[in-house]
Amino acid sequence: MPELLLELFSEEIPARHQRRAAENLKKLVTDALVERGLLYEGAVSYATPRRLTLSVVGLPAASAATKTERKGPRTDAPEKAIEGFLRAAGLTSLDQATVQNDPKKGDFYVAITEKPGENTTDIVADIVPTLVEKFPWPKSMRWGSGNLTWIRPLRAITATFAVEGDETQTIEFEVGGVKSGNTTYGHRFLAPAAITVRRFEDYAAALESAKVVLDLDRRMEIIRADADNLAFAQGLEVITDQGLLEEAAGLVEWPVVMMGKFEEQFLGLPEEVVTTAIRSHQKCFCLRDAKTGKLADSFLLISNIEAPDGGKTIVAGNERVIHARLSDAKFFYDTDLKRPLESRLPKLDAMVFHEKLGTQSQRVERLVALAAELAPMVGAHADDAARAAKIAKADLVTDMVFEFPELQGLMGKYYAAAQGEKPEISNAILDHYKPSGPSDEVPTQSVSIAVALADKLDILTGFWAIDEKPTGSKDPFALRRAALGVIRISLDNQLDLNLSKLVGDHMVRISGAADEAKIADLMSFFEDRLVVQMRDTGIKHDVLDAVLGNGGLAKGFTLPSIVARAKELAGLLESEAGESLLAGYRRAANILRAEEKKDGKAFNQTVDNSAFLLDQESQLFSAIKVVNESVAANISNEDFAAAMNDLASLRLPVDAFFDDVMVNDDDPKVRINRLNLLAKLRETMHLIADFSKLAG
Repeated sequence: MPELLLELFSEEIPARHQRRAAENLKKLVTDALVERGLLYEGAVSYATPRRLTLSVVGLPAASAATKTERKGPRTDAPEKAIEGFLRAAGLTSLDQATVQNDPKKGDFYVAITEKPGENTTDIVADIVPTLVEKFPWPKSMRWGSGNLTWIRPLRAITATFAVEGDETQTIEFEVGGVKSGNTTYGHRFLAPAAITVRRFEDYAAALESAKVVLDLDRRMEIIRADADNLAFAQGLEVITDQGLLEEAAGLVEWPVVMMGKFEEQFLGLPEEVVTTAIRSHQKCFCLRDAKTGKLADSFLLISNIEAPDGGKTIVAGNERVIHARLSDAKFFYDTDLKRPLESRLPKLDAMVFHEKLGTQSQRVERLVALAAELAPMVGAHADDAARAAKIAKADLVTDMVFEFPELQGLMGKYYAAAQGEKPEISNAILDHYKPSGPSDEVPTQSVSIAVALADKLDILTGFWAIDEKPTGSKDPFALRRAALGVIRISLDNQLDLNLSKLVGDHMVRISGAADEAKIADLMSFFEDRLVVQMRDTGIKHDVLDAVLGNGGLAKGFTLPSIVARAKELAGLLESEAGESLLAGYRRAANILRAEEKKDGKAFNQTVDNSAFLLDQESQLFSAIKVVNESVAANISNEDFAAAMNDLASLRLPVDAFFDDVMVNDDDPKVRINRLNLLAKLRETMHLIADFSKLAG
């Protein structure tokens, strides 16, 4: 089968970029091939630390010839029109155009362009250099005297096109001084010699023989299986870490798993300190005792070579480094424990949080006030919330967190517990950063909730106060994550918080005044994030838009009440009664929209029941009055299920009205009264949601 093989061989590509780079290479090349008229049967991309590889199968030897016709003006058209046609069609004279006849429109010019097919090799040679030069690396570098930028120096390019049988062509082109060829290279240390290749099958086999496992997922599986087997043989279990597994597989082309040990004394440190030092700084896997579940004094490292001494030197080197890292950690931990957290607070004066929002110390003052305000709303004691907020940031100036920033909050929890703080206070120091992502757990203890909300609301309110909100894809202060955190905490704990008031009061603390426009804009930001958050729960965006359109956070509605109303509305709309009622609403709304535009006024006046001519009018009016009162009462009590049932009861009188009543009666008084009746129907339904925002 015809096949294109492309390899971009370079210095080591950072592990975190490899998978995305392989996907980008496949998309860019295949899209360009299709654009040039080359369809294919399949494409697969691969990545190792030193290469990006693409195999495209089922390509034709050449693109098909094309013929296009461009219709021009009539032959008796003005000269300028004819000149414009020639320019657009790429013709130099009318002799290059043909004349066709239309029985109705007469004779007109037609430009017929025939384009011969192109060899696949020529197309590839044309498109690849441009794609390489514009490859979307997050960050590229320039090296030597060339102008090409690449994530790491590009050393070689392999490009071959194999047709049926054994025939293979080398596709020749040049990128940044690097000429393409049919040569690749094996493992940097174990088999560095050049390898001549033709098609993907012999290419992959040759690399395997040269100690290169091409597939990232296969390298991950090798590491996983070998690590589990090696640990099992010692009565241990590997601590699962999918991110580290992919990173480790991205650091090697020929994975070899080895086991090392560290001194048992370091197991006296908090487990997270040990695992962070080993994982983050040495990219090694930590282990547990299979029987007790406790952290073991062993680790697994992933080597890129099969060492002559069985890996003893490599293991010993890693053990020395890990010993040094853990020794430092123990020193930092013991030193930090000698001073209470509160004694470190003055150092926060020297830490600038933001030039317009002051120091970390000033921020702590705001957190204390806001956490205390939130405490009774979430069931926490105000003094406990204030105390937790006061020392929540103190671990930022400890030696341990200075060395291991990823341990902020966690070390504060350990240090607070060691100095005798209440468990709920020490837990809040760790939990106030949560949730840090979509899969992170949400605080559930009341003090933790108060401080976590205070932390996120302070960030959001502060940056809105100084007009530093996110724009486009840029969000340097993670404000979207903070808003989602507030939403998740509120929903998971069913907190009926008036966010608009909380933000307004806190904005006064920050800037001395509450800007209503900024507060409303921040509430809209929350609502936008809520729509995103609810997408995975099955609530459609238009349902939430309808509920929010009737009054959102800016009007004092709470997040749980908005979601509860949206869920009940979604349930109503899925019922037969809901579908019929929505159809009736749309019919009423369309009539009102047309008549209000024609009359130049809104129909929302008092309905005169003495002007009714038909029973269906009276029945609908009576039903609306009853439902209006009951819906308003049930919404006030946040009994949204009952409110939806009330609304559903309008289905029959609405259907009967539209079956038997002509709204635009010849009598102006009757017409206006019926339009006001429909306006009352619209008004009643809008107590629940703005039904005009529903899609479909």
